[in-house]
Amino acid sequence: MTSQLNQSDRPDPQHQQSGAQGQQGSGTRSGRGFAGMDRERQREIASQGGRAAHASGNAHQFTSEEARAAGSKRHANSAARAAADAQSRNPGTDSSLS
Repeated sequence: MTSQLNQSDRPDPQHQQSGAQGQQGSGTRSGRGFAGMDRERQREIASQGGRAAHASGNAHQFTSEEARAAGSKRHANSAARAAADAQSRNPGTDSSLS
């Protein structure tokens, strides 16, 4: 493992971790990775990825027919969920028991 050196060629205490803390974490986060970035930087990286996907032909572009089908499925699911929720609130109105 290489250690970070400060300007005086001594190990920088901010970059050293004990084995237990480095492996298991001490409850504090160092802000590394995508989640530790500020929102604007995340947007920049995501935007670059989207442009690259479109440029390479890997990004999916919905046709109007696909979008219409997806929208109708979403609305049908919402209606079914609302009906089930209403049924669970008023259990005495089940018409399938007649």
